[in-house]
Amino acid sequence: MSKVVFNMTMSIDGFVAGLNDNPENGLGDGGDRLFKWYFTGDTEVPISDGTMVLKVSAQSAALLNESFKRFGAGIWGRKTFDIAHGWGGHPPGSPAFVVTHAAPSEWVYPGSPFTFVTDGVESAVRQARAAAGDRDVVLCTATILQQCLNAGLVDEIDIDIVPILMGRGVRLFDHVNIAPVDLEILRVIATPLVTHISYRIVK
Repeated sequence: MSKVVFNMTMSIDGFVAGLNDNPENGLGDGGDRLFKWYFTGDTEVPISDGTMVLKVSAQSAALLNESFKRFGAGIWGRKTFDIAHGWGGHPPGSPAFVVTHAAPSEWVYPGSPFTFVTDGVESAVRQARAAAGDRDVVLCTATILQQCLNAGLVDEIDIDIVPILMGRGVRLFDHVNIAPVDLEILRVIATPLVTHISYRIVK
């Protein structure tokens, strides 16, 4: 059965990007340190239709490859889409849904790798579920996670925790307005550069 799963890399103190993140300063001030684990290992993992190759530890590679097999559709926010410059037309996963107030006309054409959703996250999740079939819908940005948590749409949260204290920047769980929620730990995989933790939201 299809699940709605969130995945992102986070610092120990809860940040997913540095201050001043924008298209010219992608991950914000110092934010690139969060993602060093993607490029300092010895095992290659191709992503974005093979246009990018990660180099991670063997443990992380096994986890990523398993996750990619379950990937059925991804949902991103417009800010991340703009910061990534549309990944040059090669999103990290496909089909790719982007939640936005207005679709960028240059990316709206037959065969575009993106579907722009202008009527909210609930609609994005419905469309992504339909596209994913029995595979997982993956939420890929902090704002989308926050909105989906508020709407009760999230089944699992996968966090890659790096041993860094950022101090300030973009917090993962800002703007969450929910009653306390219990989580069940599904898996913990520790590597020298990152600890992968998977939680199931108890409903």
